[in-house]
Amino acid sequence: MQPEAAPNGQSSILLIGGEKGGVGKSLVSRALAQYFIDHSMPFVGFDTDRSHGALMRFYADYASPILIDRYEALDHIVETAVEQPGIRVLVDLAAQTHAPLVAWMDDSGVLDLAPENALRITYWHVMDTGRDSVDLLRQVLERFQDRLNYVVVRNQLRGDDFSNLEKSGLLDRLSDLGGRVVEIKQLHQSVIQKIDARDSSFWAAKQSGAEFGAGLGLMERQRLKTWINNVFAEFDAASV
Repeated sequence: MQPEAAPNGQSSILLIGGEKGGVGKSLVSRALAQYFIDHSMPFVGFDTDRSHGALMRFYADYASPILIDRYEALDHIVETAVEQPGIRVLVDLAAQTHAPLVAWMDDSGVLDLAPENALRITYWHVMDTGRDSVDLLRQVLERFQDRLNYVVVRNQLRGDDFSNLEKSGLLDRLSDLGGRVVEIKQLHQSVIQKIDARDSSFWAAKQSGAEFGAGLGLMERQRLKTWINNVFAEFDAASV
């Protein structure tokens, strides 16, 4: 399946969240950034991490920092999407940013504004196998109901036993709301460590030669290519 063009110039805001630290939000944001670049999809990235934002670190040419506790800064997310029809706006949400984000959305009427401006807002809930990730997903679904679009990311780099989620009944609720599930498969830890150590984009890490790359060997590059292809196939299925 090939990625769809934005219908009728519709812009999209992708909020990459999950609230909990260490579940892989930034990894998903980086993968989405690379997906947009590889598929020539216009996008803008915003990074809410004050200390070591991944989009700013790995995709600095496409991203800007943004302060989650300043309404005028968050306003810029919506204004960018409205002013540039057809663009994807990728927002990497740091841990513990849910409360200020919700306050801004409520006080500013963001979800009422969206349909008036042909704006699609999707919350990407990145999760590990823990019960707290399930509880956080429940809170999001109960809070926003059908007013948001949803993608749940089961990040197997943080474990592969998602029985807590499967027993929760939330997958049925997600389906009722038209949400999608994306699976991020495991990738050998040494590959991720080498990429991060070189501050390399996924594109550069796949290349050979000292001027590019992340110091990966032949088979490590092949494992990375296979992993990226799998991730991109999941994004295709989710109609990013």
